[in-house]
Parts: sequence; structure tokens; C-alpha cells
Amino acid sequence: MSDLAAQPITTSRRAQRHAWRNSVNAWLLLLPAAVLLATFTHYPIVATIQHSFFITRRSGDPLFVGFDNYRSMFEDSIFWKVLWNNFIFAAGTIPTSIALALLMALWVNRNMRGRGFLRLAYFTPTILPMIAVANI
Repeated sequence: MSDLAAQPITTSRRAQRHAWRNSVNAWLLLLPAAVLLATFTHYPIVATIQHSFFITRRSGDPLFVGFDNYRSMFEDSIFWKVLWNNFIFAAGTIPTSIALALLMALWVNRNMRGRGFLRLAYFTPTILPMIAVANI
């Protein structure tokens, strides 16, 4: 067993204040992105869940129905058919797209003549929209 104890780290008030100020500045810089994220992703999710508990008619106010919408959805045979079709589609397309992406990555990474042009042709459709947005 060791007789040495860890020495407490002492920092000056000035260093603590500087660290706190840097932290606040970092959070203030992240604030616009957080507001946009909440506005365009979190708010629609919450609003959709809230609206799913109501039934809306053309001629009146929304009527609260609770879980009746979900109950009727789960009792509908078409819902289960569509859900099964989506699983089949995902089971077919996801592994295929992953395999194609890996094969194309291996193809682009081979040591061959014209590899630079091949990489340019492969990555240009990805890079051009980013360049256009960056210039705006």
C-alpha cells in the first residue's frame, strides 16, 4: 500500500472565472443550433404525438379520443399488412445498400490507373451541394 496521497488541485479564482466564462461562451454559441434543432425536429414530434390523441373533423374543433386512434389502428388488418411490407422492404434494401457501399468503397480504394478520377466522379455528387450551401 502506498503512503502517498493525491494532492488536491487548487485553482485560482481567476482561472475558475475564466473557465466558467469560456463554458458560457460555448453554450451561447451552441444555442442557435439547439433552437433550430428543437424547432424543426423535436417540436413536430411532440405535436404529432399530441395530435394523435384527437380526431379532427372538417366542420368543427378537434375531439379528444385518447388511445382510440391507436386501438383502431392496431385492430386494422391493412395496418399489419403495410407494416409487414415495410419490414420486408427494409430487410431487402438495407443489407443490399450496405453491401453495394462497401463494394464501391473497396473499388475506389484499389491501386489502379485513374483512381483519382474515379474518386472524383464518386464523391463529386456528395461534395457539390455542400459547396453550394457554404457559398450562400
